[in-house]
Amino acid sequence: MNIKKHIPNLITLLNLFCGCIAIVFASRQDFEMAFYFVCLGIFLDFFDGFFARLFKVSSPLGLQLDSLADMVTSGVVPGFVMFFLLSSSQHEISAHPMIPYLGFIVTLGSCYRLANFNIDTRQTDSFIGLPTPANALFILSLPLVLKYSDSIFTLEILTNQWILLAITLLSAYILNAEIPLFSLKLKKFNFKDNALQIVFLSLSLLLLFFFQYLGIPLLIILYILLSVLNNKMAIK
Repeated sequence: MNIKKHIPNLITLLNLFCGCIAIVFASRQDFEMAFYFVCLGIFLDFFDGFFARLFKVSSPLGLQLDSLADMVTSGVVPGFVMFFLLSSSQHEISAHPMIPYLGFIVTLGSCYRLANFNIDTRQTDSFIGLPTPANALFILSLPLVLKYSDSIFTLEILTNQWILLAITLLSAYILNAEIPLFSLKLKKFNFKDNALQIVFLSLSLLLLFFFQYLGIPLLIILYILLSVLNNKMAIK
C-alpha cells in the first residue's frame, strides 16, 4: 500500500475538519476561534497541493476533495459569519427576518467560483477573481475588527445593514469577476521577477503590524488594487 498517495487527501480532509470546527465556534459567536480555525484550514489547503506535487500523486479525486473542503472552510463559514453580522446590525433595511439570510450569498458566490475554478484552464499560475480563502479571511476579520476597534467610524460602518449587504454582494461579485490577480508564488530568486509580490508582502506585514485585525481586509483590498494596476500597466 502506497501511503504517500493518501497524504495530500488526508491534509485536505483536515482542512475540512477545521472548517467544521469553525462553524461550531461561529454558531456560538466565538468569531475569534472561528477565524483561527479557518486560518489553519487555509494553511492546510496550501500544503495539500504542495505534497501532491512533491509526491507526484495529483489526482482528479484530490481536485474534487480540495474544492469540497474549501466549500466548507472558505464558503460556508464566511456566509455563516455574515449571517450573524446582518442579524446584529443596526440601521435595518426592514424588520423582515429573512434579511440576515442574504449573508449566505457569500456562500453561493464561493460555490460558483470553486466549481468554475475546476474547469477553468486559465488559472494554473494566477487567479481570475478573488480566491475563496482570501475572501473568507476578509469576511471573518470583520467581527474581530468590530470587537477590538475603538473607532466609532469603523463601528458605525460594520454595524450598518446597508453596508454589510453591499459587502456581501461585492464579495460574491469579486469572487467571480473577470479580473486577473497576480500569483503570490515567487518565480525566480531575484527582485526584478518578484518585485510585485515582494512589495505586496512587505506592505501586508506593515498593515498587519500597525492595524492588527483591520489590516486583514485592508491587505485583501490592496491585493485587488495592485492586481488591477498591474493589469493596466501590462496592457500599456
